Amino acid sequence: MNDPNGLFLDRNGTYHLYYQYNPAGLIAGNQHWGHATSQDLYHWQNQPIAIFPPNNDSQVFSGSAVVDVNNTSGFFPDQDNGVVAIYTLNTPSAQVQEIAYSNDGGYTFTRYSGNPVIDSNSTQFRDPKVIWHEDHWAMVVAHSQDFVIGVYTSQDLKTWSHASNFSHHGLLGVQYECPNLVKMPVEGSNDSMYLLTISINPGAPLGGSTTQYFPGTFNGTHFVPVDGAARIADFAKDNYAGQFFYGIPDGRDALSIAWASNWQYGQSVPTAQEGWRSAMSLPRRNALANLPTTGWNLVSLPHDLSPVLGEQLAARGDLSGDTLVVDYSAVASNALYFEANVSGLAGVASAATLTFAFGSPRSGEYIRGGYFFGGDFYLDRGGVRGFDNPFFTDKFSAPSPLRADGTWTLSGVVDRSVLEVFVDRGARSATSAFYATQPLTSFSLSTAGLPASATVSVAVYALNSVWADTDGAQVVDVRQSGQ
Repeated sequence: MNDPNGLFLDRNGTYHLYYQYNPAGLIAGNQHWGHATSQDLYHWQNQPIAIFPPNNDSQVFSGSAVVDVNNTSGFFPDQDNGVVAIYTLNTPSAQVQEIAYSNDGGYTFTRYSGNPVIDSNSTQFRDPKVIWHEDHWAMVVAHSQDFVIGVYTSQDLKTWSHASNFSHHGLLGVQYECPNLVKMPVEGSNDSMYLLTISINPGAPLGGSTTQYFPGTFNGTHFVPVDGAARIADFAKDNYAGQFFYGIPDGRDALSIAWASNWQYGQSVPTAQEGWRSAMSLPRRNALANLPTTGWNLVSLPHDLSPVLGEQLAARGDLSGDTLVVDYSAVASNALYFEANVSGLAGVASAATLTFAFGSPRSGEYIRGGYFFGGDFYLDRGGVRGFDNPFFTDKFSAPSPLRADGTWTLSGVVDRSVLEVFVDRGARSATSAFYATQPLTSFSLSTAGLPASATVSVAVYALNSVWADTDGAQVVDVRQSGQ
């Protein structure tokens, strides 16, 4: 599996995740739309393949899905829950935009007889994302190697008109991919803004693939960013092609899922012997915030973890100048959630630190991270030995300026071979895959050099396996999914 596609929430409260899927192998190619559904974004039930290529010379590339509640397409005369998928059909001679419609809520699809809905003679024109804007449909789609995001509009999802271009903004890399356009709440207010994301691959600052974002305004035909800055959504290396769910009500945090890998090495990570390759990121809730030091910033945190939150393994009310160690070898899922909340940081010295590590007592392997207060946060996956690749960069960092109120937070989830951390209430986030030769089963968190006024509260929880209690149902764990 790789890019998430067609994310939407239906009126019954079911989340639908489609994804790039090769049913015949453990590397990309022969692309179909796989499909999984969930009630809580953690427990997923695998569904039959949703969209097949029409012949052996074509592939169904990335795209999006919408619920056509007003039957603008004419495909659904007797229903208000018809689903239309908009995707790229990749052929040896061109990439064109097609649609398919579903009368059963997104489980099976019929290709539109009038395809393609946007024709092209280019082999670099792909990944449409469609939203409803006031009285019409709007699409963003990548003219990949021209570094252009085209904006198209339609009244019926069948006939599209070019409206504008958003071109040569931010980091270019070698090509643009997987644009997203979403309306998003502004933290601490009743306002909202639009966010345009553009994935680039290859050519990311750390190598391979990454996603950049642009806050701004959208009037239905033109997107205008607030400034010319290029902002990176995730400061490690394994968060790509993220897509936002269609159908989230206005005012709620925008929800997203990304592919937790990188094209530099995603097809060679050492999991094929277990019958799977690649995973999705945690589901995230997102908002925009205007931070004093950096301006407009995408704030991302895990979606409500309560469906999988298990036993509290440890808690400390004040860990200033001390170390907490947790043995989680008895946790069947081998997954943990941890959080640290720091206050009273006025006058903190730049040498003060908070550090953490996950380790294997059997092999001595580890992944670790930490924060020099008022300076940089870092991650280091160089202590695991299960994957040797010249592009598997092992160290990452990002600045995390202190807030005026003297507080700072850190939370994270480790899930067997993926670590995600959320720094300073989600102002920075990172996704890092890792491959140890033995399971990591020990967690430690330490602080040093903090002022006497500082307080550090820490809690650590087991995460329950989403594979348990399935009663024989086919369940897909999008954190570690086959193929």
